[in-house]
Amino acid sequence: MYSSKYLELLIEELVKLPSVGQKSAQRLALHLLRVPREDALRLAEAIRAVRERVGFCGTCGNFSEADPCALCSDPQRDGALVCVVEQPGDVLAFERTGTYRGRYHVLGGALSPLEGTSPEQLRIRELLERLRPPADGSPGVRELILATNPNVNGEATALYLSRLVAPLGVKVTRIARGVPMGSDLEYSDLVTLSRALEGRREVE
Repeated sequence: MYSSKYLELLIEELVKLPSVGQKSAQRLALHLLRVPREDALRLAEAIRAVRERVGFCGTCGNFSEADPCALCSDPQRDGALVCVVEQPGDVLAFERTGTYRGRYHVLGGALSPLEGTSPEQLRIRELLERLRPPADGSPGVRELILATNPNVNGEATALYLSRLVAPLGVKVTRIARGVPMGSDLEYSDLVTLSRALEGRREVE
């Protein structure tokens, strides 16, 4: 039991965050009480703004304030090269490498029968729409890079997509094994991700 019901409420909300336990939540709450009022209010405003102003790009599925997002609307990026990832955090990871200049497609997860994630729950239909030849005769997507996580679910998703895309005549590649099995792309270092992209191979 805490001395303030508001402090208790804050700790209850902080515990709901990923990887934040009771003790960590308590430390964060007490820290917010100690910092200058303006700093705490800036944090509160940032949380409010991100919930109200940040949505999803209708093209790639990444977080964005605009639709299409800056990556999809950038004329300097290669629209014929599309990198498929599981989550928006993976896009940030690849962008930090500074080596990839194509576009992205965020699935919103990976296939997982045990967790009940089916193809219908991912942005696979939207991906297939992007792979159709443009009606105006302009060049379409020439290569699809499957950059799902190198774990069981990620591999299953990559295999499913490669078989689905094969009849469309688009080259399908898989990022190289520079990324360790069982890890998440979001937490991979820049050199590992760069080498994985450079060493991608065609899916047979």
